[in-house]
Amino acid sequence: MARRAFLICGILSSLVYLGYDVAALRYQGYSYTSQTISELTAIGAPSRSLVVVLGMTYDALLIAFGVGVWQSAARKRALRIVGILLVAVGLIGFAWPPMHMRGAGFTLTDTMHIVFAGVTSLLIVLAVGFGAAAFGTRFRVYSIASILTMLVFGTWAGSQGARIAANLPTPWVGAIERVDLGAYLLWVVVLAVTILRGEDTAIRDNLGAGSLCPRASSPFS
Repeated sequence: MARRAFLICGILSSLVYLGYDVAALRYQGYSYTSQTISELTAIGAPSRSLVVVLGMTYDALLIAFGVGVWQSAARKRALRIVGILLVAVGLIGFAWPPMHMRGAGFTLTDTMHIVFAGVTSLLIVLAVGFGAAAFGTRFRVYSIASILTMLVFGTWAGSQGARIAANLPTPWVGAIERVDLGAYLLWVVVLAVTILRGEDTAIRDNLGAGSLCPRASSPFS
């Protein structure tokens, strides 16, 4: 039951992350299409306090999910690696440096924000890649498609970094980044559901096998 709870945390983590955009309602004038998600946690942003809480909740849920994936790996080494990578992503999130609002200058914390984003993106791509090797063809094809989506839209969004630092217009960067992150968040949900369904099938198979076995007689009967 504890392992199932950890796996369900994966689904919950993606739902919590979607709450970032709800928190954007505190940020008057914020544009979902032309501003990045990171700007919701920028120093001085009116949405920062709420998004920080949501972010910590997301990281905790993701770490729990990573533990659940590890526990469910059995002999699948690739799945154990996925669990480790997801835990690493969650731990990094707790130390993530914030950026400044546009036009407020560019300092060390902004540089570290970019570095953390790059490292996290790499870990996520690796997690999806190893996950592709852990299951059958359908999940493998889906995972590869997710990686391609993240690479294309992640690179596209990253190319706008200099314009953000220079406080220049960045039309569609928010929408592009949301496609990138959406592909990852959805993959986490699909992974959780896949593992949960696999465990349910194994339980049914074991129960079915047990019902076909003759009952052992008790020496005390």
